Amino acid sequence: QVQLMESGGGSVQAGDSLRLSCTPSGRIHSYNAMGWFRQAPGKKREGVAAMYTGGDTALYIATGTTYYADSVKGRFNISQDNAKNSVDLQMNSLKPEDTAKYYCAAARSTRPTIFPLAESEYDDWGQGIQVTVSS
Repeated sequence: QVQLMESGGGSVQAGDSLRLSCTPSGRIHSYNAMGWFRQAPGKKREGVAAMYTGGDTALYIATGTTYYADSVKGRFNISQDNAKNSVDLQMNSLKPEDTAKYYCAAARSTRPTIFPLAESEYDDWGQGIQVTVSS
């Protein structure tokens, strides 16, 4: 069973920044992709950002390719830290509507990862970490 450990959440003011970090029990390059999702109270979980950490040879997608939800483009940045074996989400210019529980997820390389912001593409999930942005 793959374990994903999230860290870095907290409570901030609108306009502030936070950095989330996700460290899997396996090597990040062993997965097709890793992503960050979030779920606000009363809402469905949504994909926020994703990165092909291992690449997807079946789809010819290169390592490092990233995807973002429209709501966070230009404000959030997903990156991988090979030394720490982590995938980080830098969140800038935070808004109250970014308040949610954020989850890290990993897509195994056993099948192609076609829609990197879709929940169904991911096999392993972290426990989630709370981010609260007040106005």
